[in-house]
Amino acid sequence: MVATPRPSPPFRAALLAPRHWPAWLGLGLIRLLACVPYPALLRIGGVLGALAVRLLRSRRRIAARNLELCFPDLSAAERRRMLDANLRDAGLMLVEFALGWLGTSRAIRRVPVTIEGIEHLERARAGGRGVLLTGAHFSHLELAGRLLVEHGGQRVAGMYRVHGDAAFEWAIRRARARYAEQMFRKDELRASVRYLRGGGCLWYAPDQDMRGKDAVFVPFFGVPAATITATHHLARLSGCLVVPFFHRRLEGGGYALRLEAPLDDFPGDDVVADTARVNAAIERMVREAPTQYLWMHQRFKSRPTGEPRVY
Repeated sequence: MVATPRPSPPFRAALLAPRHWPAWLGLGLIRLLACVPYPALLRIGGVLGALAVRLLRSRRRIAARNLELCFPDLSAAERRRMLDANLRDAGLMLVEFALGWLGTSRAIRRVPVTIEGIEHLERARAGGRGVLLTGAHFSHLELAGRLLVEHGGQRVAGMYRVHGDAAFEWAIRRARARYAEQMFRKDELRASVRYLRGGGCLWYAPDQDMRGKDAVFVPFFGVPAATITATHHLARLSGCLVVPFFHRRLEGGGYALRLEAPLDDFPGDDVVADTARVNAAIERMVREAPTQYLWMHQRFKSRPTGEPRVY
């Protein structure tokens, strides 16, 4: 059954200060998009994507460099076509975020979706084991989690990074409290471990360069990438299972979600080897839907000692 929504965070009058007005305008736009029926929403995303191809120049350079590093065997023309498709996907990212974040339960239930592998979560729950649901930053990341909750009937918590604007942060927490069992900041390690020890299912994506001390360089598409070691440590401290969470948008709309079997013998004794296994799973996710991945992120911003910058 779907988790009981958590209480919304309290509203403070200070959130109405003029410095937060741009955030409220953005939130209003997102709320309007969330009211649009799904087929029309995809068409709007397509229009926004066409604009993104022309306007996101700095992000285009980053994405182009990432594709050059990760797909060296493709021709320049093939990578250019992949880049254009990826930037068009950025328009869909906005509308999918709006739907996943602020869409009504009725609207979410109308989204076509197939889900495979629910039995892995049910088996873990029957055995009293927590699950670390490990995914990646695709354009439909937020929507995929909501689909798993409302179509798959799963109780899922999330891990997130605090937003820089307090008004946006309040709105995000309030929205997610309607469908996420709990939300943990990325620095709330102890609370996350307690939740997992209690048999909870925690969903997070460890595929961004956080530039912190708890990271190691392991391959991602054959390129050394600074990767947080949290997956290893959360599994070691909580005894949870690590389940890769695949999701992709289908041609013409709708989504395919797949939960793979838990990683065998995880965690092991070697944190670097475990982190490399997680990156290998994420790489397989990306190869299934390469144009839907967030290539605009500077995934290789941190470099091993002595190596030159790539951006």
